[in-house]
Amino acid sequence: MTDRPLSPDDLEAALRAIGAARYHNLHPFHRALHDGRLTKGQVQAWALNRYYYQCRIPAKDATLLARLPTADLRREWRRRLVDHDGDAPGTGGVARWLKLTDGVGLDRAYVESLAGLLPATRFAVDAYVEFVRDRPILEAIASSLTELFSPTIISERVSGMLRHYDFVTPETLAYFQPRLTQAPRDSDFALAYVREHARTAAEQKAVLDALTFKCAVLWSMLDALDYAYVVPGRIPPGAFTPDAS
Repeated sequence: MTDRPLSPDDLEAALRAIGAARYHNLHPFHRALHDGRLTKGQVQAWALNRYYYQCRIPAKDATLLARLPTADLRREWRRRLVDHDGDAPGTGGVARWLKLTDGVGLDRAYVESLAGLLPATRFAVDAYVEFVRDRPILEAIASSLTELFSPTIISERVSGMLRHYDFVTPETLAYFQPRLTQAPRDSDFALAYVREHARTAAEQKAVLDALTFKCAVLWSMLDALDYAYVVPGRIPPGAFTPDAS
């Protein structure tokens, strides 16, 4: 970037370019997941490790909610907490993800214990939570803009997994249907906020860097899964081992 700020439209284009180049739908592990080239144990490893990301998203959002300066902003961001935590036991995205791990044959108590996590999963997710907690509000909001790209990956994931894995049912993948409307709603708000508030070249660089960081978090989680469960298949001590959970 130059020292001159981008127009809001050019800033949005730059954000979308980051997603086009770095979003984790391009990762070889995800291509294998969607194309039916994973074993059941490898799908289980993905579901188990992704659970940690899902269950920490509300904590991430709560750290930002506490720092938002207006009631309007807090009301907007509070919807994300309800989307993931629900408004009653057994509701919300985290509960639906547990139905996914149930559906692929994992023991729920084992999943919730987090005992089988890859160390890299914990490190990456914790780094994201800490980023949102510690960075300026503008950067924290910008890091959520991976949601701009999630509807495409959700559609690919649902259709591909239903087509290729006989142990996956529509009920198993019930997590994803609400996200097809929730993610665009949330990303529309975050994008509008970033377009309005990232005015200087420095602020714009910071929001681009924030989205790049978030893409790297998601990519590194898949790198860890690929290394542990595909090639070379080196599962760290204590991490989930297929057929031994």
